[in-house]
Amino acid sequence: MKGKLDPSLRHALVDEGKNLKEILIALEEDLVHLTDKLQLEAQSIPNTTHPDVPLGDEESSVTRKEVGSQRNFSFTIKDHLQLGKDLDLFDFDAASEVSGSKFYYLKNEAVLLEMALVNWGIAEVSKKGFTPLITPEIVRSSVVERCGFQPRAQNTQVYSIDNSDQCLIGTAEIPVGGIHINSILPDSDLPLKYVAYSHCFRTEAGAAGAATRGLYRVHQFSKVEMFIFCRPEESDKYHEELITIEENLYASLGLHFKTLDMATGDLGAPAYRKYDIEAWMPGLDRYGEISSASNCTDYQSRRLDIRFRPAPLEPPSATNNKKGKGASSGPTQFVHTLNATAVAVPRLIISILENFQQEDGTVVIPEPLRPFMGGLGVLTPKNKR
Repeated sequence: MKGKLDPSLRHALVDEGKNLKEILIALEEDLVHLTDKLQLEAQSIPNTTHPDVPLGDEESSVTRKEVGSQRNFSFTIKDHLQLGKDLDLFDFDAASEVSGSKFYYLKNEAVLLEMALVNWGIAEVSKKGFTPLITPEIVRSSVVERCGFQPRAQNTQVYSIDNSDQCLIGTAEIPVGGIHINSILPDSDLPLKYVAYSHCFRTEAGAAGAATRGLYRVHQFSKVEMFIFCRPEESDKYHEELITIEENLYASLGLHFKTLDMATGDLGAPAYRKYDIEAWMPGLDRYGEISSASNCTDYQSRRLDIRFRPAPLEPPSATNNKKGKGASSGPTQFVHTLNATAVAVPRLIISILENFQQEDGTVVIPEPLRPFMGGLGVLTPKNKR
């Protein structure tokens, strides 16, 4: 086109250039759609699993520990809904009018109990070297996806905000997991341990039945979450540390619970291995999950691009020092991530009310929580105040 050309040839080349441009635009649009489709397919591929994880669905999970025993009651027990009514702790009816089903107001001492559980949980976990955080509760959809959740899937548990690329968080695992997104961490900084407080929002799509009544399965709740970034060879060790912290927390409250090594069918996409803790809830007449602890290995860190630079294997030699070179630290590696629930407030409120109810209608508050409730040790029904 720069040289001297016959006008008819130049015109033909100009037309060809326009056609190529249109073809390129169409191909680029196809590439965007194809890339999105490929991304969705790739996100459906779960993590690998630990060789010791039981195979099968949830019923194939194995009990690895049991603490305490079911309390023998000498009177007719109540569930947390009836106890909450007698003690004037909840208002589901007003919340249903204001927000819809599976929402609630906490009232009176229930407010103090939630605050006590949160502050107690953060205080106890902080003693173990965890840095406290309060996280954003709206995050980018891309971060949700990189953490292993699918906001665009059918029956998603994620609330997406219309006309935006943002979602409400279902767990603090998501904003804490993203706190070091696109980072290379110094080896000396690892492990990084966080304990985060947030509200959590879940659609609970498909949840129905008596097992979901009351506070057990709700759209909004408060939670204290533990999260660890560590070296790959240390993630199994920190997984055991997390489940031990959880077990010690619930044992100190006097709860009867069992720890389960969850089977492959119940792991979820990010988890390499997951332990669940289920507490006995006598009013519901069953065990209910109150926490879990997951080792996600590098499943999330690959998607979030969180790496670390290993420390040099050996000190620099005298020759290298003279040349201004240090010892080689090798290529960067992806960190491993782990998460675990310290306090899921509604489930612990159920456990406390139902396990520590008394024949006269009162409920005894576990001793570790009393300093966080102004010394209050007993919840008393309205008609006895």
